[in-house]
Amino acid sequence: MSMTDTLEKPHSASGLIVDRRQLMAGAAALGLGFGLPAASAAAAAAAETPKKGGTLRLGMEGGSASDSLDPRTYADSIPISYGWQICNGLVEVDEKGDAAGELAESFEPKPGATGWVFNLRKGITFHSGKTLDADDVIYSLNLHRGETKSGAKDLLSGISEIKKLTPNQIEISLKNPDASLPYVFADYHILIVPNGFSNFSTLDGTGAFALETFEPGVRVITKNHGNYWKPGRGNFDSVELRYIPDAAARTQALISGQIDAANRLDPKTVAFVMKAPTVNVVRTKGTGNRFAFVALCDTNPYTSNDVRLALKYGIDRQKIVDTVYKGFATIGNDTTVPPSMKYFAKDIPQRPYDPDKAAFHFKKAGIGAAKLELQVSEGAFSGATDSAVLYQEAMKKAGIDLEVKRVSGDGYWDNVWLKQPFCAVYWGGRPTIDNQLSQTFLSTANWNDTHWRRPDFDKIIIAARGELDEKKRAEMYAEAQKMIVDDGGMVCFAVGDYLDGYGKKVKGTAPHPHYDMCDQRVAEKGWFA
Repeated sequence: MSMTDTLEKPHSASGLIVDRRQLMAGAAALGLGFGLPAASAAAAAAAETPKKGGTLRLGMEGGSASDSLDPRTYADSIPISYGWQICNGLVEVDEKGDAAGELAESFEPKPGATGWVFNLRKGITFHSGKTLDADDVIYSLNLHRGETKSGAKDLLSGISEIKKLTPNQIEISLKNPDASLPYVFADYHILIVPNGFSNFSTLDGTGAFALETFEPGVRVITKNHGNYWKPGRGNFDSVELRYIPDAAARTQALISGQIDAANRLDPKTVAFVMKAPTVNVVRTKGTGNRFAFVALCDTNPYTSNDVRLALKYGIDRQKIVDTVYKGFATIGNDTTVPPSMKYFAKDIPQRPYDPDKAAFHFKKAGIGAAKLELQVSEGAFSGATDSAVLYQEAMKKAGIDLEVKRVSGDGYWDNVWLKQPFCAVYWGGRPTIDNQLSQTFLSTANWNDTHWRRPDFDKIIIAARGELDEKKRAEMYAEAQKMIVDDGGMVCFAVGDYLDGYGKKVKGTAPHPHYDMCDQRVAEKGWFA
């Protein structure tokens, strides 16, 4: 059994080339990397040649019977996985965390980063046989603009116009400068489909696999479409993705060889899994899911910041990390920005567990002995229930009555999240701090799951996108994070490690700075020995 716990040894290169010379000096000054895969990744790929064949059996948590093939609806790991099996985006995040061209062969900013030109690959075809062109890309991007509930709407809100320059070239004009725009197009919602495609009872993409069976809540089967355009990828004959929401069942299926790969291994049992002779565990440290409880700031009693401060002081984060996650996590500080992310505001003090301060703020809020209800489910994230119970015990020491209500995991993201006043949530990593903060905290964000709205915060985030002075940009992001810590409705108590499990015969796996399971692309990147 081997365990990888760093991001220094990527296993395979993306094989995609982006011309760094095309990037403006301002973007370089921001320390943003665009495109070329690491030399070490290329060397590793050359050392172990991928082999073709076999059916990859994935056992995953992170989906429900309400899952859809419409990319605008994706909110968890299983839809992300089958989305990337079937489709591609304009950009993907490589093993170094850089934006690398996918269906975009290259991209370059206009002066001042007020717009970007994307050059599309030629000769790429959809599973239906249609050849990819600029109209397909424009249509696909516009699915997430205007009147839509897409989770990517906020990421594209800075775009003022998208126009075709040639059949294989588009120009994107922006309302404000954005030196890191390419990263936006690595979002898992922004899949490229044919122009006019609207029948999402199926999905037509340019990915390595075509859809064969879609039984949401049960399984998804895809078949290799053949002649995948990315060298060295798309090696399996087929992929069977099974919904296995129970962590113990998922782990047992992996150890016994009923599945070849499992996501979200339970930190409480991963040490046991690591001893299994048939399994490899891949750990991505400090960049994993952000585990939180979120309160709606426009709903009583959480309209009071004193109540929100009582929630933040009343949780024993270290105890949860030690007890529930067995040390396979780092303490969170009430934003979705982890310590490993560029522009993390390291000077903001870590909020401690302080029951006396929690009691003080709760009393100051003037709501008497009101009972607070926290809705949780293992369908939100593994460990949510145990974390909530420890939270309940910690709040008792502050004299605060926190009721933990366990709800069904099936349909959790449709029925509880964004709707209930106080509930559990996890946030996956985003490639840049702008993506991370914009999608979660902007006043206009569809996924603003605390309903926290601060126009001054919005102005800072929008201005920071185009700020080319590194020091000023860091100061702006630090101020934005402090606003959330001091006033927001998120109690982010931990940043978990990604813990993936693979059968020994599965090759091509490695930690990834973006998401678990090789950026949810193990079906595309892996192969059997």
